Amino acid sequence: MRVVAPCLAGLLLCCASSSKGPGGAAPASSSPAAPAGPANEASAREFVRKTNEDLLRLSIRSNTADWIKNTYITDDTERVAAAANDELLGYTASAVKSAARWNGAQLDPDTARMLYLLRTSSSLAAPSDPARRLELTTLAARLEGLYGKGKYCRVGKCRDLEDLSDLIGKSRDPKELLEAWTGWHSIAREMRPLYARFVTLANEGAREIGFADSGAMWRAAYDVPPESFPVEMDRLWGQVKPLYDDLHCYVRARLQEKYGKELVKDDAPIPAHLLGNMWAQEWSKIYPLVEPYPDAAQIDVTAAMVQMGLTPEKMVQLGVGFFTSIGFPNLPRSFWVRSLFQKPRDRDVVCHASAWDIDTADDVRLKMCIKIEEEDLVTIHHEVGHIYYDLAYAQQPFLFRGGANDAFHEAIGDTIALSVTPTYLRRLHFIEREPHDEHGLIDVQLKEALDRVAFLPFGLLIDRWRWDVFSGKVPEDRYNAAWWELRRRYQGVAPPVERSEADFDPGAKYHVPANVPYSRYFLARILQFQFHRALCKAMGFKGPLHACTIDHNVVAGERLWKMLSLGASKPWQDALEAMTGEREMDAGAMLEYFAPLQKWLSEQNRGRRCGF
Repeated sequence: MRVVAPCLAGLLLCCASSSKGPGGAAPASSSPAAPAGPANEASAREFVRKTNEDLLRLSIRSNTADWIKNTYITDDTERVAAAANDELLGYTASAVKSAARWNGAQLDPDTARMLYLLRTSSSLAAPSDPARRLELTTLAARLEGLYGKGKYCRVGKCRDLEDLSDLIGKSRDPKELLEAWTGWHSIAREMRPLYARFVTLANEGAREIGFADSGAMWRAAYDVPPESFPVEMDRLWGQVKPLYDDLHCYVRARLQEKYGKELVKDDAPIPAHLLGNMWAQEWSKIYPLVEPYPDAAQIDVTAAMVQMGLTPEKMVQLGVGFFTSIGFPNLPRSFWVRSLFQKPRDRDVVCHASAWDIDTADDVRLKMCIKIEEEDLVTIHHEVGHIYYDLAYAQQPFLFRGGANDAFHEAIGDTIALSVTPTYLRRLHFIEREPHDEHGLIDVQLKEALDRVAFLPFGLLIDRWRWDVFSGKVPEDRYNAAWWELRRRYQGVAPPVERSEADFDPGAKYHVPANVPYSRYFLARILQFQFHRALCKAMGFKGPLHACTIDHNVVAGERLWKMLSLGASKPWQDALEAMTGEREMDAGAMLEYFAPLQKWLSEQNRGRRCGF
């Protein structure tokens, strides 16, 4: 996940330290008043010039303080963050309203696009009333703080998300798994009334700048009418759903062999605590339970990494090394000095992996509590991809310093991760040999699909839930019921124990209390394969798509850098065309990549009772 000036880039809330006036309230920042005179092209250019300067200044302060809040969680850092975010949100809200005077005016393309991005690229719009705006930012900081400090305590022993996730991923004892799952989800109950109030205030801010609610504001950021965006998501989901259904059917059958049909029933959703991940969003941790051919492919990368004595910093060096091998520049020295690679022992931090662009220039950082395991190696490649995207467009005006859309930012790191093939892993000495027969290929592809394919419906449903919450279709007294209805419908996953409206299970997923839109992750899983196919074609690769790696290929690197350097200066359709020659997102590349696995799964599922 990537972080930079979220109020403008549509990502996390970023907050900055600021001096306080009488009574403890943050002083109002200079309002971006529209220039006097006619609403013409010259006045619009002057407005966006001044707004770019102001937002850059505010975002640097904001990102710096939010880094402190995430890496040193205290009541004080939360308060400072809330006050500073109030200043940034207040300025942004005022700028959006001032920009309305050029609605319908004939403007040059760059100015028109900056005004569009100013209005649509925020993940949070604040009410104009100062007291309600400060209440909103305080709630935002409080919700994220509750998540970051969350612990499950029993018999005098407390465990945080890292500890509980380790248990979920490694234990095969249903009772232990259930306790870890219910323990973590219990930390979200306190968030429920706070979140309901947050929704009310966020919607108020969205309506003030012309949107029906916050969900409509999020959807408007995709260069299509807001009402068209869910239709596009459904189209893409329709392409990949048969592959997911085949994977779900196979995994459920293998889990039945392990746990029995009393726990894992036919024709029913899979209990969420059995899939190796706290949110059942990715399933690779249960690969040993579902591995098709245990003797075919030796792909225990984690064991090799531990045996080699890798450190967190060395793992990051490997990730950066991939990018420099395709012609990208070295990261600045400050990256290695200011990043957080390990969980501190003396304080609470938000361990959720994220890439940070502090000054939208060259102060880039990684925040991650790295473990010596394969999953974290892949995550590092992903996060470093965000950082190089940030550096590629650093020369653009501030409002263009973002991805073509937020999914592009997520997709770049994932595209690179697709090149972490057995060929690449063998070059790093993590495996002794590459699988050369069909059995080895199926093992490798199934392991990949447990992450990339299993994630798809989860990536789709989180914002479906929030869109309905923001619109009022799902009222507060149905928050949890609606959440599990969607998870059963899309994922075929059910809670392991009965849940009620005393619970707030959406809050146990970071992106909900942190107000991070999630559709980007679904779209990124589609785009990464489309990008990967384009890069492989550019370098002249002739083999099957799943065998291609762009490691050490500067031709692919040049194609990638050219697209990254555009930032948000062009609609995503133009950026997609520059990269792939296509103007429509298409899941066909993902299906091409997993074609061998899908054929095999269909054969394995013959005669089974699939569906949920």
